[in-house]
Amino acid sequence: FGKRSYSIPSQQEQIMTELFKNGPVEAAFSVYEDFLLYKTGVYQHVKGEMLGGHAIKILGWGEENGTPYWLAANSWNSDWGDKGFFKIRRGNNECGIESEMVAGTPLI
Repeated sequence: FGKRSYSIPSQQEQIMTELFKNGPVEAAFSVYEDFLLYKTGVYQHVKGEMLGGHAIKILGWGEENGTPYWLAANSWNSDWGDKGFFKIRRGNNECGIESEMVAGTPLI
């Protein structure tokens, strides 16, 4: 439970500001079949049917080989992906991730 929750505007600069000021944010996105096979690199949907929605935690951002990404923690366990983490393309609303971010202030 928190004091309050709020949506974050979908512009990547505003998301980065929220991460920098207040820490991790929650995001929801559409999961496709190829996401289940993710191991390393920056995920971008290429093929496969949409399986449904999924909520994850965005921890930060970066670039890999010139491709901007969000660093995220998944809840599926450390055997999935890169020890439970993954990178998803940033700046193009990949799988709807940038339009579905929320944050909150804790109850102290």
